[in-house]
Parts: sequence; C-alpha cells; structure tokens
Amino acid sequence: MEPLFGAVLGLILAVASSAHNNCTCATNKWAVCAQDSPGNCTCRLAGSDHRVDCSTLTSKCFLMKAETLPLKEKRLWRPPHGLSDSDGIYNPDCEASGVFKARQCNQSSTCWCVNTAGVRRTEKGDRSLNCSELVRTRWIYIEVTHKRRSSAFDVPDVAKALTQLFERRYKLHPKYISAIKYDPPRIQIRLDQSEKPRWDVDIADAAYYFEKDVNNDSVFYPNSKLTVSVNGDALAIEKLWIYYVDAKPPEFCMRQLAAGISAVVTVVVLTAGVGIAVLLILRWLRTGRYKKFESKEMGEIKAPSLE
Repeated sequence: MEPLFGAVLGLILAVASSAHNNCTCATNKWAVCAQDSPGNCTCRLAGSDHRVDCSTLTSKCFLMKAETLPLKEKRLWRPPHGLSDSDGIYNPDCEASGVFKARQCNQSSTCWCVNTAGVRRTEKGDRSLNCSELVRTRWIYIEVTHKRRSSAFDVPDVAKALTQLFERRYKLHPKYISAIKYDPPRIQIRLDQSEKPRWDVDIADAAYYFEKDVNNDSVFYPNSKLTVSVNGDALAIEKLWIYYVDAKPPEFCMRQLAAGISAVVTVVVLTAGVGIAVLLILRWLRTGRYKKFESKEMGEIKAPSLE
C-alpha cells in the first residue's frame, strides 16, 4: 500500500510542478507569474503589482520600466520631420493603463515631454516644465534592410509576409499597416493609427516588440528568435531604423536652430572674408610685379640716352 501511496503522491507533485512551470507569460519574459489556484495563473509586471495580460502585447512604457530593473529582479520612406528615439531606455512614469505620462523626469530633476511612443519631443528642462497633453504618435516609419541575395523577392510576397508577421506575432490589425514598399535590399513599412481603440494593439507597442526581435532581445517567452520567410526563403534582416511622426509638430527650442543658423552664417562670412583677402593679396602681388617690370623696361629704354 505504501509504494502505491508514494507513487500517487509523486504523480500529484509532478503534475503540480508541471502546472507551476507552465505558469509563464508568452508575451512578456519579464513578467513574474504565480499559480494562484489550479488552472489560474496570474502574471504581474516585474517590480510592481500591475497585472499583465499575456494574451496581448505589454505596453512599451511597462516594458521599458521592467528593462531598467536590476537583472536579479527580472525573470524594441524615412520622414524628414520624424523623431528618432535617440534617448534610448529610461525608467518611465506610466499611467495605470500602461500609457506614458506626458512629462518624464529622471533622478536629477531633469524633465522633458514625450509622445505616446515615449520618445522625447521637447528640450529638457527642470521640474517646472509643463507638458499639457500626451501627444499621439499617429505614424511610425520602419525601415529595414535584408542581407544581399542573388535575386530579389517579389514585392507582393514581401508585403504579405510582413503583414502576416505584424498580425500574427504582434497582434496588430492589418488596417494599421498603411503601406509596405520594397526596393531591394531596403524595406519601408508605414504604420498609421490616428486613434487607438481600447481593444486594439498600439502601433508603438508593436514597433517596440519588432525592434527588440530584430536586435535579438525578444520580449516573448521563451526568448524565441525572429524568423521571417518569404515563400519559404528566409528574410534575414540586417539593419533597422524607426521614426515617429506625431499628430502635432515637436516643440524643440528654437535656440538650437538659431545657433545652427548662426554657425552656418559665421562659416559663410569667414569663408567669404578669406576668399576676398586671398583675391586682394593676389591682386597686390600681380600689381607689384607689373610695376617692377614696367620700371625695369623704362630703365632699359633710357639707358642709351645717358651715354
């Protein structure tokens, strides 16, 4: 009887252990999950009590916050006016819904305003800086290049493969993919979302997941490597650029623009001044030589008359 009881107990423990191990978040490798009850797995954002919905993407704001935690606490056509995320990862302030707060500050009391993608859209200031609203990023331009190959892919096949990628892996509705242009080896993707219904994935979140995948730092659990195939042939992405276009123009201080214009004007004036000085020197030298040559000739002509 005891061997039978031991076997049953071992089976129960094994099932419980398996259930515990299966308590993970497929869309967020940084989520901390626990089995509350049989069949009920609750996942929370690392370092907070915020619950994570593992059936969809986690907001970019929450992901960036999780990325800034210490490793021991852990378990993304080119528009001329687009913003590039040059500030990188920082520890953001997020609303309860997961969106960025309009004003972000660091520990040194330096603050700035961001858009819904968390990208800085103003100059940095102190805590007196006022960010009246969170401006929506309505367009995102993604530009990638793939490895050289003997023959280019067909344009419709590339568009189909990338549309399916964003729809299936990043759960972004195809209606938000407004254009895909392929000029080998460059691919340009335009995401357009002027308004986001509560039930839809934000284009900023989808773009961030894609960026992390391309950089071999996938947010998905397990850390699955991104694979894109076009009619069975691998689409090996080499480089990535992302630009954000907001519903309102960025509000960077005009001092930088004025300083840039002043620098250009200074260079032009100096260049013109040096050019004029060189011309005057050359003219002076040429005139001096001519007068010297003229004096010499006159001397040679007058010499016989002196004898």
